[in-house]
Amino acid sequence: QVQLVESGGGLVQAGGSLRLSCAASGRTFSSYAMGWFRQAPGKEREFVSLISGSGVTTSPADSVKGRFTISRDNAKNMAYLQMSSLKPEDTAVYYCAASRHCCTGSADGYPYWGQGTQVTVSS
Repeated sequence: QVQLVESGGGLVQAGGSLRLSCAASGRTFSSYAMGWFRQAPGKEREFVSLISGSGVTTSPADSVKGRFTISRDNAKNMAYLQMSSLKPEDTAVYYCAASRHCCTGSADGYPYWGQGTQVTVSS
């Protein structure tokens, strides 16, 4: 099993940047694909980006392509989401998730989830 804790959320103006971090427990972090999802009030959870265990494969959602970059540091058991050119519509609770299987953008494919971190983008 793996436990996940997100951090780095906050309030930022439109056009600004934030980096979210996801700290993972366990000794086999590199065997897990990692995903970032988000959920805005009244909306369903939405896929943002994923990265394979090795970090070789990444796949962002069209809505964040060119603005958000996912990465990981397996030596530190960390995953990251660098967000730039933020828009008010990016406002949501952001979750990191882990799966032994790569690579899906479906939330159902990730059995392990963090508690989420709030990102608010003001206009």
